[in-house]
Amino acid sequence: MSRHYVNKVALRGNLGCHPETRFTPSGTRVTTANLATNDSWATENGEPQRRTEWHRLVFWRRLAEIASQYLSKGNGLAVEGRLHSRTWKDARGHSHRRTEIIVT
Repeated sequence: MSRHYVNKVALRGNLGCHPETRFTPSGTRVTTANLATNDSWATENGEPQRRTEWHRLVFWRRLAEIASQYLSKGNGLAVEGRLHSRTWKDARGHSHRRTEIIVT
């Protein structure tokens, strides 16, 4: 039996900063931005609660160009993409891990 696993994310929120664009050493454009999503609920006592989650968005190539041209801080945005986790070591040798949304 063949199993199919899906890595798909759909988010709707507001941009918390202006997108930042850079180029890889090979010249590929990449734009990043932070998206805030909110979760609301009520406690057993009926008190409203709210939590904001922040998501790192990564746009590549043509989508990176479009994102840098048309998106700005505070914009409402709906995106689809896939989760991608990466690890690296900083200049001090400390390990870091980040999970990002590669926007498709």
